[in-house]
Amino acid sequence: MDVLSDVLAAMRVGQPNAGRSRCRAPWGVRFPAGDAAACHVVLQGACWLIPDRGEPVALGVGDVVFTSHGDGHALVDRPGSPTVAFRPEHGGESPLAELVIPGDGGAATEMLCASYSFDQTRPHPLLRDLPRIIHLPARVGQHTELRAAVDLLGNELRHPRAGTEGVLPALVDMLLLYVLRAWLDERSGDTAGWATALNDPAVAVALRHIHRQPDRPWTVEELAVRAGLSRAAFAKRFATLVGQPPLTYLTWWRMTTAARMLRGTETPLRSVAERCGYGSEFAFAKAFKREYGMAPGRYRREGRSPAGAASAR
Repeated sequence: MDVLSDVLAAMRVGQPNAGRSRCRAPWGVRFPAGDAAACHVVLQGACWLIPDRGEPVALGVGDVVFTSHGDGHALVDRPGSPTVAFRPEHGGESPLAELVIPGDGGAATEMLCASYSFDQTRPHPLLRDLPRIIHLPARVGQHTELRAAVDLLGNELRHPRAGTEGVLPALVDMLLLYVLRAWLDERSGDTAGWATALNDPAVAVALRHIHRQPDRPWTVEELAVRAGLSRAAFAKRFATLVGQPPLTYLTWWRMTTAARMLRGTETPLRSVAERCGYGSEFAFAKAFKREYGMAPGRYRREGRSPAGAASAR
């Protein structure tokens, strides 16, 4: 089980979107605060990221910036330029958008922009660990997979063809994965947090087992054996890096898995309970209500009603 891919699947809701912005100075685009994280890549020219909180960030060709917590921010040709609200020119469920700002014929800037909606009601610890802004400057020979993903996505946005709207969501997902990989690589020297947990041999092994078999009645002793550590050393190391004791994270992941199955599949409640490690529907319903404040059946129904869908967004 690829833990990072599994975590991303748990974090995301809805369909990712991507678009291309072509602007001539003076220009500015404002992205409002919300549940969506945003990723911007400078394809041509230069600009500034002006966050609602924090210092401005200068961006050059090839730079990638990711606003992971849905904070409001603006992209401008220079600080002080007027901004317009970002309103994609597509309708319905199309993931493709384009924004053109003619300006006054000044320097041209081309941007690739993508957005992802994350579940903020029950965020994965990895999402909480992410800095509000991840800036990955373009460097020769660095993050080659990320550069390849940017090239593929940029080509699809510049020259839409048959199948573009089908392939675009996968490419946007790929972009997010490579952004997080690059961030994890750059944080490999940290001593705590998920950047370290996913790179730590012992803790990563335990996480893979938990994600692969959430239905198994894991004990700290058994996970410690799989990790190759004593019980005490493993428990301390896991809690330090992940931010939760092993069995607390196991329960959290079981409930997260159950919620995804309830909202995304027709799997009967008994089967959901079994796949999440509960021997009876009653025990599962009690644990689920403790975590989500409602019974599993109600959670499933509300997720499919118009009111429930609106509250989920």
